[in-house]
Amino acid sequence: MMWQGKFIQEIYGRQGEFLGLLIGPELWEEVKGTVEPLLHEALGVKQPIASQEASEPIEDWETLKKYWDFSYPLDAEVACSNCGNATSDWQKDDPRKFRLKAANLGGLVTFECLQCQARVIKRHFKDKVKVEVRPYKP
Repeated sequence: MMWQGKFIQEIYGRQGEFLGLLIGPELWEEVKGTVEPLLHEALGVKQPIASQEASEPIEDWETLKKYWDFSYPLDAEVACSNCGNATSDWQKDDPRKFRLKAANLGGLVTFECLQCQARVIKRHFKDKVKVEVRPYKP
């Protein structure tokens, strides 16, 4: 089945027995946040550490917010120019669109785009924010 560039392909064996499904990458990105936890639950497997919020350095983000002294407000907006993923507040998204990878008092904040795995780097200077997006490299 294919529609709007997204597809699901049923796979059958030689005797016609159903073997499984192949979900195209575009559709998988849309349903991953809902389907993946159900698959983990059905298999009795805990979600990998990488997908858990506890792995984010939230304390570092909170410290940056506490000591923020630039003339403009610290925003929670994140956008990935690599795939178009964007949010006005990365912490409020459910499911998350971005995961905090690093934050420091110098104003460097790094996120991972959970759609394409690119790095979104926000460098905060006294008078501006410079954003850089680095595509994922395996």
